[in-house]
Amino acid sequence: MNNTQSAAHGLAVHALLDALPDEIAVLGPDGTILAVNRAWRRFAARHGAGGAEAVGAVGSNYLAACHQGSTAGQAHAGISAVLAGASERFQMEYALPTAEGERWFGMSVTPLEAGWRGALVAHTDTTERRRAEAGQRIAAIAFDSPEGMMVTDADGIILQVNASFSRITGYSSAEAVGRTPGMLSSGRHDAAFYQGMWAAIGANGRWQGEVWNRRKNGEVYPELLNIAAVRDGSGAVTHYVASLNDITLSKAASDQIKNLAFYDPLTHLPNRRMLLERLAQALPAAHSSGHHGALMIIDLDDFKTLNETLGHSTGDLLLQKVAARLHACLRQGDTVARLGGDEFVVLVEGLSAQQREAGTQCEALAGKVLAALSRPYGLGPHQCHSTPSIGITLFSGGVEQHADEVLAQADIAMYQAKQAGRNGIRFFDQSMQDSISDRVRLENELRHAIDTQQFELYYQLQVNRLHQPVGAEALIRWRQPDGSTVSPARFIPLAEETGMILQLGQWVLESACAQLRAWRSEPAMAALTLAVNVSARQFHQSDFCEQVCSAVQRYGIDPGLLKLELTEGVLLDNTDDTIASMQALRRLGVRFSLDDFGTGYSSLQYLKRLPLDQLKIDQSFVRDLVNDGNDQAIVLTIIAMARSLNLDVIAEGVETDGQCALLGQLGCQSYQGYLFSKPVPAAALARLVQQGIPGAI
Repeated sequence: MNNTQSAAHGLAVHALLDALPDEIAVLGPDGTILAVNRAWRRFAARHGAGGAEAVGAVGSNYLAACHQGSTAGQAHAGISAVLAGASERFQMEYALPTAEGERWFGMSVTPLEAGWRGALVAHTDTTERRRAEAGQRIAAIAFDSPEGMMVTDADGIILQVNASFSRITGYSSAEAVGRTPGMLSSGRHDAAFYQGMWAAIGANGRWQGEVWNRRKNGEVYPELLNIAAVRDGSGAVTHYVASLNDITLSKAASDQIKNLAFYDPLTHLPNRRMLLERLAQALPAAHSSGHHGALMIIDLDDFKTLNETLGHSTGDLLLQKVAARLHACLRQGDTVARLGGDEFVVLVEGLSAQQREAGTQCEALAGKVLAALSRPYGLGPHQCHSTPSIGITLFSGGVEQHADEVLAQADIAMYQAKQAGRNGIRFFDQSMQDSISDRVRLENELRHAIDTQQFELYYQLQVNRLHQPVGAEALIRWRQPDGSTVSPARFIPLAEETGMILQLGQWVLESACAQLRAWRSEPAMAALTLAVNVSARQFHQSDFCEQVCSAVQRYGIDPGLLKLELTEGVLLDNTDDTIASMQALRRLGVRFSLDDFGTGYSSLQYLKRLPLDQLKIDQSFVRDLVNDGNDQAIVLTIIAMARSLNLDVIAEGVETDGQCALLGQLGCQSYQGYLFSKPVPAAALARLVQQGIPGAI
């Protein structure tokens, strides 16, 4: 080959190398770079010295450049083996940091042929291929996820599903491919639901929500569905990818949580929380419509007694039957809820726009409820009766009200229904609210009075048949700082309800013992007994006996001069414990009188067992004693019963000589009343005793 041909051949080889997209260099036997193509030069120019380990200029030693890289050992050994004829090919991949970030390249080294010694080195950018392979691996792993996966074409034809899809739906891949997702339709969603779904996909490229689908076996189940559209470079949809999760268990758990949060577990009625939410919605609705609504609170009379005597399971059964009867009474759209215990609430909406007519409508409905709940109940082996007390309040859009306020008004009305004798209906009015407000004010004042000791004891004289002083009854009085007094008839019942009677009772006991000690130094008073009223709540304290013993010892009094007056209510609960406590105090020397005898019934059964000293005839039998033969017969019977049990008898409320004379004829030994003395302070009582009682012998 002449020089011209040789030059032409060289140009042809260079042109061929430059036409190749890969970066190519020709190495001599010692690794020196003899030639490079355009792609090699372009790469060297773009990356400069930063790519020195992969590229080099003509005339430089490529093996030496390989010594400088992180993969130097592998590259140097491989290239050296090819140049030495020990290997026919060497290949490797390596990462190279570039200005665009890390990129991957594949190196291929092959020996020159046709008697030429040296090697051809080619570098190929494999970054995109590696990324695509990684994406495919990730997609394969994702497609094999626990979620059901489904791929459709742009027309919704299923192209591919995964194993989880088959597990959830029951359709194998062969059964699903070629069909549309409509095969899963449950029929529970209308066309508007699916139109909204595809509108969201069209606008946002995806949709997520809960749907009801149908498995291959026909079972309908809840599913969390995600659908995403796949678009090509021009924005056209090519595929849809859906992931689906069976949420049967989680939805059941969610429903159970909702039931626990909003429903009463015993009756399955809405609870207070749900009722308040519905009431909060009903109030503005009444404002918009102009119609009245009503709220009823229904409380079962004497439920506590039934629950304690027949057992809680019987009580629960009664509550369930009440819930069923309430449901049967109400109109569609009315709400019945259980607040707790034996208290139910009915929310009535859509009554007349006229208040009077709305009240009539509600009263008719309440009457229906009253009649239904008053019918006998079969509770297992027991046939029981229970009556309700119903409080009602009307609401409308005319006055802005809050749910709690309406509920409180109905509760006040229910309380008034109970106070009026139970088994009745009461509507709320402002006088009820005023009464409750007055009660709250009095309760606060009573607490303050206890803290600041605004009480004193008055004493009403007790005399024998000869009208000689034998004792007195201690009566608490409340004198406020302004000098006014509060009647015991007002504050004693309140103290009983609130539990403050325990503090008051303890104060009375301590004050009475202190007074007995003071009387020891007064000859005219030293022998008088002092009667102290003890409430059932006070007596049934676990440490009541210890309180009495401690007070007797602390003041050093004769316990025989202390007389505890108990009412028949003390005997209604824990009779055996009551008798045991009385016997313990009786051994100490304390005496007992049964107050208001004859007004109850239970004491007759236990009278012979009680360690009593005295019966007290209630003033209701004394008031008309002179003119009422029935009262005379009752008093005579009480006196005869007491005599047979070796008990003393004292009559209270004696105001006239006629009453006193007739009581004496019937056999009564002692008297108490205005005929002898009104309740007076201790100093006035002492003067009265010292001066002598008119008519005393």
